[in-house]
Amino acid sequence: MRALTYTADMARRYLRDELSRYVWASKYRYRPPAGDGGAPKTLGAEESIADTWDRVADALASVEGAEARRWRRIFRDALEDFAFLPAGRILAGAGTERRVTLFNCFVMGFIEDSVDDIFEHLKQGAVTMQWGGGIGVDFSTLRPRGTEAVAHGAIASGPVSFMRIWDAMCATMLSTGSRRGAMMGTLRCDHPDVADFVDAKRERGALTNFNLSVQVTDALMRAVEADEPWPLCFPFGDTGDEREAEADSAHGPRDGDVSAASRSDSGYAYVRWPGRESSVACRVVERVPARALWQRIMDAAYDTAEPGVLYVDRINRHNNLYYREHITSTNPCGEIPLPAYGACDLGSVNLTRFVRRPFSQRAELDIDGIEETARVATRMLDDVVDLSHYPLPEQALMATSTRRVGLGVTGLGDALIMLGLRYDSDAARQAAAEVLTAVRDAAYRQSIALAKEKGAFPLLDKDAHLAGRYVSSLPPDIRDDIARHGIRNSHLLAIAPTGTISLLANNVSSGIEPVFSLTGERRVIGERGEPETHPTTDFAYALWRREPRGPLPPAFVTADELPPEAHLAMAGALQPLVDNSISKTINVPERISRAAFADIYRRAYELGLKGCTVFRPNPVTGAVLSHAPARVHCCTPDREGD
Repeated sequence: MRALTYTADMARRYLRDELSRYVWASKYRYRPPAGDGGAPKTLGAEESIADTWDRVADALASVEGAEARRWRRIFRDALEDFAFLPAGRILAGAGTERRVTLFNCFVMGFIEDSVDDIFEHLKQGAVTMQWGGGIGVDFSTLRPRGTEAVAHGAIASGPVSFMRIWDAMCATMLSTGSRRGAMMGTLRCDHPDVADFVDAKRERGALTNFNLSVQVTDALMRAVEADEPWPLCFPFGDTGDEREAEADSAHGPRDGDVSAASRSDSGYAYVRWPGRESSVACRVVERVPARALWQRIMDAAYDTAEPGVLYVDRINRHNNLYYREHITSTNPCGEIPLPAYGACDLGSVNLTRFVRRPFSQRAELDIDGIEETARVATRMLDDVVDLSHYPLPEQALMATSTRRVGLGVTGLGDALIMLGLRYDSDAARQAAAEVLTAVRDAAYRQSIALAKEKGAFPLLDKDAHLAGRYVSSLPPDIRDDIARHGIRNSHLLAIAPTGTISLLANNVSSGIEPVFSLTGERRVIGERGEPETHPTTDFAYALWRREPRGPLPPAFVTADELPPEAHLAMAGALQPLVDNSISKTINVPERISRAAFADIYRRAYELGLKGCTVFRPNPVTGAVLSHAPARVHCCTPDREGD
């Protein structure tokens, strides 16, 4: 282990184990760069995590104008002892003299099907990653392998071939340090190259810097259920097919899925294709059995842990900005579905800080404290939008036009243990829903208050917003206040994986995940991009061991002791309360049957989730986390981009 470059005693008051001190020193502690003849440096090296909190509070409060001093104090109180955990980019970059983005991740613009535009977007992705942002990219707009580009007579190599170029670019950026984001690559389930995409990671070492997700439509799920043929299609706009298909499907429904024309013997489908303003005619290249395609997705996920699935129609139906956006991708971990050039501005309330009298018969949650922290955190994340630099002007415009934020929670698994509740119990799900309801309502009410004070987000259409499916589910007083005053932020809630910031906070359980293990080893990416292994102890278990006690109570349950249904049920209980999405990995044992594995994705769809990722230990990727050292998957909690 590399020696720390500061006096460890300075940090021990808050950073209580070796790994948390290492994470702070290597990822979040500010140290001015060596003199290079440039501008004089005004910040000295931070000597403790308290200095980091001071820096972040000062920077965010600077946006508050004449009230900066008052808000600086309030922001600093929220950060104290990890009650509120801003995402890693904010912790590392706010208030420094570095020109960096404070946003963790971005979704890039739609790629036009031309070599010029492909490489222009590759450059934009490289610039974004150089600034520290992870990226999501939808490759559905690239024509399938083996087809001819009429303008040049060239034969297309297909989306997966170009993904390899992105992968090489990301590897180059990763080689320059520890704080470079990974990537999400998506493809529609009806793209002719979907099979190549699904099987892309069967080759060891292929696309290692990508997470992959198939955009699964409602139409595919219906076709799987009915055992129907499934059309694979593409909008070959340069062949004149669109006019012919327009006539062929003139009387068919245009519901954003595949039209009636494609479900007959027609050679065309009418589809809301990525990057298009409305549904367009697509020529059907072939038809395959829907169940065979679905099984191929399931088999690849079983064997390689990739791809995940995005239930893309549900994402768009429940998008607060359904009236302005069509979403086809997410950030690398999936908790923020984003439009072209959208960005994620994240932070989490640490629930372990709000358990009163842990492990006792009188243990309870401080809901008032959670609500107050959520209110302050909402204002802090809104200030990030104005404080941050942006790699691209398109990203700045999207962020400031929507002011999208993603406030969530972390430490749920540990908090439930401290309350004496098993993760897989009805009582645990009820407690989690109570917490998320409190966070939701506090965040929405604070955003309305901010709209009264500072103005609503520029793209707000009140009537359309209030008609949205998610906003329609809010309490009547919140909806009434949106109608009167507007709202500052288009979206407010997301459950992120919180990887390294959870380690920083003395290894609290990540996001809404159960505790992975009570003790074990974690791999983190060091300052020079190299993996390092550190021993670690779960937060609740460490707290339990501080005093002489009896045997571990039944609430100390770990992820590998829980059935998949427990993971699904928790995510299903919370998704209706979250306007963005939830990053939730369902860990299953290596011995699980293929049928049981596939059933998890079906249940996720039935429960209303917006996506699903299931991880089974396998020879290709190893284990995500482990009781012993293991290969690091690109977006594990060790390096998911925060």
